[in-house]
Amino acid sequence: MDYVLSLLGPLAEGAKVTLTLFFITLALAVPLGLVLALARISKWPLLSRAVNGYIWLMRGTPLMLQMLFIYFALPFVPVIGIRLPDFPAAVVAFALNYAAYFAEIFRAGIQSVDRGQYEGSKVLGMTYLQTLRRIVLPQMVQRVLPPMSNETITLVKDTSLIYVLALNDILRTARGIVQRDFTTTPFLVAAAFYLLMTLLLTWFFQHMEKRYAKYDQ
Repeated sequence: MDYVLSLLGPLAEGAKVTLTLFFITLALAVPLGLVLALARISKWPLLSRAVNGYIWLMRGTPLMLQMLFIYFALPFVPVIGIRLPDFPAAVVAFALNYAAYFAEIFRAGIQSVDRGQYEGSKVLGMTYLQTLRRIVLPQMVQRVLPPMSNETITLVKDTSLIYVLALNDILRTARGIVQRDFTTTPFLVAAAFYLLMTLLLTWFFQHMEKRYAKYDQ
């Protein structure tokens, strides 16, 4: 028991890195995903096709490969040539990748709203932005919460990929202790950290689903 308690401090430090990446990714990827979703369904063919190509690229290649490209290959790309530190490189990769997934979730949610509601709001003299804010987006939020929940929980687990950039997240910290002490107990404690985070996220999204259930009435 004392050994397990001694692991909590180092793993908590690793959890700070994991949670920081998680929250920054959400803060960037969710609004970017919404913008991409609106661009994807826009009436401008070139914009829609460009966004569709971006989503195809980000969803069709592994997140780890994107992270390695941004960290190692981006400095050698002509014109760009930017070298990012390890953590900012991870943030950029995660935000760009998850924005593509959120964009498809939001697009499906927006398009699930009956077109008659757009026409009704137009009759009432509402602008397109007012229609989105007051009618479409509240309904979209309620409908996309289940897939958003799944994607967000996946994000928690995907943060472990940053070990390839030598960042001391929960998993890399646990692995270091395992190699030092020749015991797998740190992995079990790390699993408990991940399970606790996913439990809190599950509770949060269940609460949000109940809150927005009124839009089904």
